[in-house]
Amino acid sequence: MARCARFLKFTLWAILVVLPTAGRCAGTASDVATPLYDSSRVVSIGGSITEILYALGVQQKIVAVDTTSLYPPSALKDKPNVGYMRQLSAEGVLGLSPTLILAIEGSGPQQTIDVLKQAEVPFVRVPDTFTADGVNDKISLVSRAVGVPERGACLGDVVRHDIAALSAMRQQIRQRAKVAFILSLANGRPMIAGRATAADGILAMAGADNAFDDFDGYKMVNDEAVVAAKPDAVLVMDRGEHALSADTVFSQPALAMTPAAKNETLISMDGLYLLGFGPRIARAARDLALRLYPSLAANKMPSEKKSSDAPCDR
Repeated sequence: MARCARFLKFTLWAILVVLPTAGRCAGTASDVATPLYDSSRVVSIGGSITEILYALGVQQKIVAVDTTSLYPPSALKDKPNVGYMRQLSAEGVLGLSPTLILAIEGSGPQQTIDVLKQAEVPFVRVPDTFTADGVNDKISLVSRAVGVPERGACLGDVVRHDIAALSAMRQQIRQRAKVAFILSLANGRPMIAGRATAADGILAMAGADNAFDDFDGYKMVNDEAVVAAKPDAVLVMDRGEHALSADTVFSQPALAMTPAAKNETLISMDGLYLLGFGPRIARAARDLALRLYPSLAANKMPSEKKSSDAPCDR
């Protein structure tokens, strides 16, 4: 019943938000056989959206991506770049003559988004909910927007099978770890992920608890809060030469007093893989779980046993 209610809620959202935009292009939204949009020239804003489009086998429709579109690596190499998703230029996007703009929730600045919404080009805002169901909703919306709903259904099934395998793996966990996700350090104070963040979502999927679950979003926290949280591990994004190292993190006085410092448990993972909530989300949660719980059986996800990394691309 709960799943049905969620599906109906998402469908209502699609009717209210997506379909009014569709009226500016050929075809009718009510005709299942007719694409909602002309998707011959798509601007993809958001790494997970680009990843989904490639998994669906429609990368030839993409005329530009943003800087967060890091997977597959060929995306940023082969496609023009419209810049960072939160610092977009309306001229830079519209100058590529797109027939459809797909933008992940949180893209900006708002002034640019307002201009893009008023343009003649259909603009689809894709919700970014940090759950397994949210990933499948994202896949469903993107696949319908570009006219390949059957491939979207296929990809959704792949993700669901991976999530089921991840759920079975979590049953092996006997004592959940408390983890602090640090986005950055400024003057010795960490910017920490609280509730309703991608970091909070991936920790839950990996079978861990967010050590900072008393606030929403990201927040600079003081030393007292860090010591009181007692994280067993610290999670950060791998940013190459700019990544936070264990020496840097655990040299901070408050962090040095945590169980994470005592055990020298700092985990660094690729940002899009870890926090993108795209088709590889179950694999990312599995890899995080294995770092937190080394005794877990390192089983492959069903999608990893396929002969093709993109089994739904045709």
